[in-house]
Parts: sequence; structure tokens; C-alpha cells
Amino acid sequence: MNILYKVMQNILHGLLLQKDFDSMSSSDNVRKTLQNKTTVIREVYDGINSQERFEYELECALEGSVDYIVIEPTKLGEETSRWIRVGNCLHKTAVLSGLASFILPQLLPEGTPPANIYVGLPTAVLSVSCAALYGISWQFDPCCKYQVTVNSRELSQLNVQNLTNPSPVVLVHRDDKYRKTLHNCVALCAGLFAVRAVYEFWSS
Repeated sequence: MNILYKVMQNILHGLLLQKDFDSMSSSDNVRKTLQNKTTVIREVYDGINSQERFEYELECALEGSVDYIVIEPTKLGEETSRWIRVGNCLHKTAVLSGLASFILPQLLPEGTPPANIYVGLPTAVLSVSCAALYGISWQFDPCCKYQVTVNSRELSQLNVQNLTNPSPVVLVHRDDKYRKTLHNCVALCAGLFAVRAVYEFWSS
């Protein structure tokens, strides 16, 4: 069990250091406005297939990995924002429940029923399930590489003119490999923890 804790600490420490370095680099890149690519999905209705055209333009922008995507159509912006929030929720749930499966059993008194089974196992299963669902539904979706931004500094760099929607949804491209690595590692350790807990319970 101590080995698992040390592995988790090393993984988290390394990822946090790398994330800080990546954040510093991204802050520098924000200043280079000339290198930023911005795509605007204009809310112009010119036929009955306008919604399909909006979705096609968004798909092309996502696959093109542009730096910023400004979505004027309200319906499309809300759907995209909701989809991103669900993916973020799965990521956070996988990480937090995985960490809870290690921490909570250690906080319970020794005289209580097997904490690894009644507390650690459900949270470990939840972590593995969320990570698996994210991997199946979100991992290969280009939308998972974007986040909705409300950062006034970033928005001021766009300098987009002639918007018909006063409050469009703005997506910014983010490197998600570190957060994927984080929740996959946590979920993997949680899964190993769950297998060990079940084995020890049935062996006792």
C-alpha cells in the first residue's frame, strides 16, 4: 500500500510541475497575437440548413486545431459548452474519487468494518468508470482539446469585429495530455487498489 502512495505522490508532483511550466508557456503565447488563429462561426441564417452549416463549420474549426473559436449561434454555443462541461465533470470525478479511495479508508477508525471495501471500493469503481467513459466518449473527440474561456485578457487579444451576438461562446485550445495522464494514472491506481481490497477481503 505504501508503494501505491509513493507512486501517486511522484505522479502528481511531476504532473503539477509540468502543468506549471506549460501554463507559463501558454501565458507567453497569449501575447503573440499575430500567431493566433481565430475562427468565427457567424450567426447568419440563409436557409433551412443553417444549423447544419454551423455545426459543419465548428467541426472543421475543431479538426483544424485553431487557437480560438468564437461561436455566435446561441444553440450551438450552449450545446458545445455543455458537452465540454460534462467532459470536465468526468475528468474531475475520476481524479477526486480515485484520490478518495486512497485517503478516506486511512481516516476511518481501525475498529470500523473493512474501510477498503465499504468506502475505498465504491470510490475506486467510480474513478475507473468515469475514466473509462471519458476515454470512450471524449478522448478522441477534438472538442475535448478546447475549454470555454471567460478570461478578459484572452478575449481582448482576439479583436473580433462585427459580432451579431453580444455574448458569444469562445473556445480556447488547450493541451489536454497532462490531464488525461493524470486521471488515467489515478484511475489505474484506484483499480489496482480495488482489486487488492477485494482479494484481501475474500482471503481473510
